[in-house]
Amino acid sequence: MEAITELERCWFLSPPWGNQIPSVGINLLEKVYLKTDRTFGHCCGVQWYQGEWNYVIDVENDIVRATKHEILGTGRIKPTTVKKPAFVLGERVLLQFPNRGTNQRLILGIELIEKSWFYKVELASPTFSPPSSMTNRFSLVREEDLMRVNV
Repeated sequence: MEAITELERCWFLSPPWGNQIPSVGINLLEKVYLKTDRTFGHCCGVQWYQGEWNYVIDVENDIVRATKHEILGTGRIKPTTVKKPAFVLGERVLLQFPNRGTNQRLILGIELIEKSWFYKVELASPTFSPPSSMTNRFSLVREEDLMRVNV
């Protein structure tokens, strides 16, 4: 049982991007141009997905997901009264949920939803056999449910 717990702990703390976190091409709240839709929007989130950063773009109250190849940043940040995110991409955090085994995780994404920041963390490690139903191992977690880890 100890070996499984250690393996799971290592899994949650091993960055999916390797040793060095890749830089993010678009800033949160930056105005962007979507090439495919030929329209402008604002970046309200970023998350690691399938080996690269994916961006969550708010376009006239519609949410569009795009890669760095599908958008152009303008360098202009949307003025807002929303406070900055408390955690950054790649930061180690502790889940405040009981009975989660190893509670340390890495922040794999940040998203602004209804004027509050949510953080993407991996809640379950992968299983050896494919799950019978499509379950998502990742979840968006509220800031209040996380605590900073001093390394």
